[in-house]
Amino acid sequence: MPSNSISAGDLKHRVAFDKRAQVHDGFGNKQAAFQEEFSCRAAFSHRGGSEAVMAARLEGRHVLGVYVRSSENTRHIGSDWRMRDVRTGVVYAIDVVDAVTDRQWVYLTVESGSPA
Repeated sequence: MPSNSISAGDLKHRVAFDKRAQVHDGFGNKQAAFQEEFSCRAAFSHRGGSEAVMAARLEGRHVLGVYVRSSENTRHIGSDWRMRDVRTGVVYAIDVVDAVTDRQWVYLTVESGSPA
């Protein structure tokens, strides 16, 4: 789905973007945990799946192309963040962020089944 054919009607999914932050555990220690930064609507474009052998087992992965509206929040998304589908709870590692090609949209390549 090229970005010039995306419309508001294609934004069918609610996603949340989480950033790793230092969180106090209540015992004086800090832990690196993901915290939600914001949520928005998104359009998913399925890019297929792949299988990789990891730790002597077969693991299925699903790759998506995701379009979100360009905004102050979405232009700051990094590949060290993660994306969650709010409805299903599926967590995606963000592989690629393209916030410069199209002024209206931020394009992400995300992958489920891999560490965020």
